[in-house]
Amino acid sequence: MHPHRRRRGAALAVLAFAVAAPPALAADAAAGRAKAQACQVCHGPLGMSVAPDAPNLAGQPAAYLAAQLRAYQSGKREHEVMSLMAKPLSAAEIDNLAAWFSSITVEARPPK
Repeated sequence: MHPHRRRRGAALAVLAFAVAAPPALAADAAAGRAKAQACQVCHGPLGMSVAPDAPNLAGQPAAYLAAQLRAYQSGKREHEVMSLMAKPLSAAEIDNLAAWFSSITVEARPPK
């Protein structure tokens, strides 16, 4: 068989599996918003930092936010407060928090 046909066949098989596989459960931004009450002290009610050493979370990609929370949780990333905050979170809570903060629209404007 020609190498291009083999690759095309493999790609079609992967596509067929992906279509047939059940969809992953989507994160719940509303649940994330409710869980984010504890985050407001440093990151603000809408993810715009109120503390000089805390980053803005609003509008960040969900995958990035979830990865950072998991890194704090596992100890791969260290921060005294964030490590304590992330430790008790379930995987779903992390995904929900990430969904909430990533769903917030942030507008950037150039300086005048």
